[in-house]
Amino acid sequence: MLVASPVVTIFLPELIEPRRTIAGRTYDFDREVAVMAVVNRTPDSFFDKGATYALDKAVEAVDAAVSAGADWVDIGGVKFSPDGPAVSADEELERVLPVVEAAARHARVAISVDTFRHDVAKAAIAAGAHIVNDTTGLHDPSLADLVAANPHTQLIITHSIAAPRTHHPKPQYADVAADIAAFLRDRVGVALGRGVRPEQIIIDPGHDLNKNTLHTLELTRRLPEIAAVGYPMLAAVSNKDFVGETLDRPQGERLEGSLAAEAIAIVLGARIVRMHNVRAAADVARMTEAILGWRAPAYLLHNM
Repeated sequence: MLVASPVVTIFLPELIEPRRTIAGRTYDFDREVAVMAVVNRTPDSFFDKGATYALDKAVEAVDAAVSAGADWVDIGGVKFSPDGPAVSADEELERVLPVVEAAARHARVAISVDTFRHDVAKAAIAAGAHIVNDTTGLHDPSLADLVAANPHTQLIITHSIAAPRTHHPKPQYADVAADIAAFLRDRVGVALGRGVRPEQIIIDPGHDLNKNTLHTLELTRRLPEIAAVGYPMLAAVSNKDFVGETLDRPQGERLEGSLAAEAIAIVLGARIVRMHNVRAAADVARMTEAILGWRAPAYLLHNM
């Protein structure tokens, strides 16, 4: 007996200023996904455990990410977790700036700096960065002033409720998706009020940031509610603990789960995906775009 299949629908958010020109390249986030690579100059990053801490290794990682298909490269000098020694602003600058300068040699590749510090972001923009990736929920509103003064710069506003590098044990939410959406609307309002233009804003629900695995799984399946805030949405799902705890996989064995989360996030409204394994992530993004009818195949031969 044949049973009619239900119609499969995807979520297409109505975006504010979906067309963005970043690093000389125009993106249409109504039907395009940007793959953001991760390069951390930290000796204790949760994923690579310091493999790209040395400057030459960090620069090699940038070059490899671009070759593998990264559209954006996110460069960080301080990990999100408060575990480990404090990092001063001067030390963060010493870690980040040479990598930003090296990445700027790649034309049309968007350079993001992952920082919560105004002075670090300012120096990174002067060195060639195009995006300020603040994972602390605009804890320092002066970052908005900086972006407002640099109209070709993008600002990523992330849901994160604790102060920078501060533990937030056993987080509680009345309604995790609704609470995240309300937080992002509020912080976007702060940015707009300080002169940031709508076409400069990107939102990020902050997978795993001040959230447990159950929270992150729920926010992922309810991403349309976050995307409905109206700005291009970033999903940072790569190798996170919610993948490891769901599949019982340690770090280094979370690729398949990360790629599944990436594809689901795109279908549910994400337009930038922050991923460690760039070639695999780029293939997932391009294949998902093609299935959704946004991208033509690279070539046609089979049964033609």
